[in-house]
Amino acid sequence: MEITSGMVKELRDRTNAGMMDCKKALKDAGGDMEKAVDLLRQKGLAKAMKRAGREATDGLVHAYIHSGGKIGVLVEVNCETDFAAKSDDFGEFVRNVALQIAATNPLGINPEDIPQDMVERERAIYMAQAQQSGKPQSILEKMVDGKMRKFYEENALMRQRYIRDPDKSIQDYLNELTAKVGEKIGVRRFCRYQLGE
Repeated sequence: MEITSGMVKELRDRTNAGMMDCKKALKDAGGDMEKAVDLLRQKGLAKAMKRAGREATDGLVHAYIHSGGKIGVLVEVNCETDFAAKSDDFGEFVRNVALQIAATNPLGINPEDIPQDMVERERAIYMAQAQQSGKPQSILEKMVDGKMRKFYEENALMRQRYIRDPDKSIQDYLNELTAKVGEKIGVRRFCRYQLGE
């Protein structure tokens, strides 16, 4: 199949990947746009994994106040250099993460950041609910594991569905930015304030 410049442009618009990467992905996918998107996302994830061991000591602290002044968020996102920290893509990511935190009120950045007593309490509640079904213990464990996955997807920032693009998680969004910027990026900490809490 012939790969046209229009196809390359469409893939670039969808993924923000480089022109040659888009052309290669389309060739490898036999012209299938969705497969090409998946290939580029996988490539971005592989690049992000390579950078995971690096030090990220630069970055931004961003303050977001939700309309009406009832919710405020402070978030610190780190990267490796001030060059990346000053880029528009990085700034947009930091702002969008602050907006995500304001909207979803996560309990931690990653599942392991959620207090263990809260996790155990949720697991106990899910187990009690599952036991009412009368199913065997092996099935109950799977039911509880599924509910815990959902709990983490709702309460761990990196696992949450991105509010501006529910087809990807915040981790996917971060991986795309890491591939684009070429540096290790990480959400270090955040604090969310709500009036009266």
